Amino acid sequence: MKNRCSWCGEDPLYVVYHDEEWGVPLHDDRLLFEFIVLEGAQAGLSWLTILKRRERYRSAFAGFDAGRVAGYTDQDIDRLLSDPGIIRNRLKITSAVTNARAVLRVTERHGSLDSYLWRYVDGVPIQNEWRSMAEVPAKTPLSEQMSKEMKKDGFTFIGPTTCYAFMQAVGMVNDHTTDCFRYREIGDRG
Repeated sequence: MKNRCSWCGEDPLYVVYHDEEWGVPLHDDRLLFEFIVLEGAQAGLSWLTILKRRERYRSAFAGFDAGRVAGYTDQDIDRLLSDPGIIRNRLKITSAVTNARAVLRVTERHGSLDSYLWRYVDGVPIQNEWRSMAEVPAKTPLSEQMSKEMKKDGFTFIGPTTCYAFMQAVGMVNDHTTDCFRYREIGDRG
């Protein structure tokens, strides 16, 4: 049996996410935007709640095409508010549209969402060495800086804790515990 980070438990959806996706360096703009939206939707909820709705989110938010989502109107937001397959919170849905517009602006300035986000770690994942989940911080000075700057650039629902969860998810930091089988695999990719 493989040793995993304690947070993923035994739910098959969580295990697959942990084993195949969490912490893997991600450089695809569409997927980076997806994680911005999903991490914002997760605020106050469990990540498993969001994972269970992920496919519906992909459909509801045009495959996370930032250009299309940026064009969503009040009618689109009302339509999404009646969709039981996503978190029906007006602020979170509106945030996704606002963030799509911010993505377009930063892409224009930085060439890609990838280059805009990965500059915070100079393009190289931070390799932490946590022995237990109790050591893993909820936020860091870097996630606080990132949050502050992203808010200045027009992003919403992107506080320091959300930023750090985002950084973990997209592999900007390797926060697999050192006893997890993915720790070395992820670290070797950096």
